[in-house]
Amino acid sequence: MRLALVFGGSGQMGRPLLSRLRRRGWQVLAVSRREQPEAPGLRWLRGDLECIEGLPPRVDAIVSCGPLDHFARWYARSAVESPRVVAFGSTSAEVKQDSADAGERDVATRLREGEAQVLSTAAGRAAAATLLRPTLVYGAGGDRTLTRIAALARRWHRFALPADACGLRQPVHVDDLALAAFAVLDVVATHGRTYALPGGETLAYRDMVARVLATLQPPATLHLLPPAAFRALLVLAHAGGVARDFGDAALARMREDLVFDAEPARCDFGYAPRAFEPAAGMFGAG
Repeated sequence: MRLALVFGGSGQMGRPLLSRLRRRGWQVLAVSRREQPEAPGLRWLRGDLECIEGLPPRVDAIVSCGPLDHFARWYARSAVESPRVVAFGSTSAEVKQDSADAGERDVATRLREGEAQVLSTAAGRAAAATLLRPTLVYGAGGDRTLTRIAALARRWHRFALPADACGLRQPVHVDDLALAAFAVLDVVATHGRTYALPGGETLAYRDMVARVLATLQPPATLHLLPPAAFRALLVLAHAGGVARDFGDAALARMREDLVFDAEPARCDFGYAPRAFEPAAGMFGAG
């Protein structure tokens, strides 16, 4: 019976991955800072990437569903042996590298450096690493984009966007990401590779948001404002302490197409993500 060590197992991508691993006969060690309920085939280790109690000397696979830069540093100094490593990053490594916002550029730099460190560490240990870059994640109420939009819309029963928020998006469900992480484990073609993982449908930003608002109870109204009016509204929101981390770079990105090619993932490990069909419960409590 094979043994997997999973970081971020209590998160939005980690939980469906734990379930899939256990259903397929894996024994799982998952790491959490907080106490978690035990289950058949699943044991939780207390700690974080700085200090973990009870790590085994060897596992059959290590999977990271949490922050890539922190995992990369842990992996570089860890003594745990494993022939297989799978780690989630983000398409932000590409999207934000030329951002006008210094903080966003720093995020992109840390992601790319984390990717390089994981690949180089694995190569030095004769291990096989695969990196996965999701696009806009949704489905478990733990994301920072659509769930946040839903929360604001629930509060005000409405949500506003600039009318030119027509940049294309490919939201991807957490279950499809968990399936991808599991699928690559035994596929030799994925060794040493990095894959974009977009969702199965490409749609305009404002249409994506409209579908989210339609799932709320009661549904919230979407207001499309002239860009100048939206910017004035955003200034007022910032003054009131709302969305202060939403700046000019994020606003400009609403007009940009952020589209990624799923064909390499489809060819190498059968990646087939679902269309964007949001439902009540995917974006936190109603």
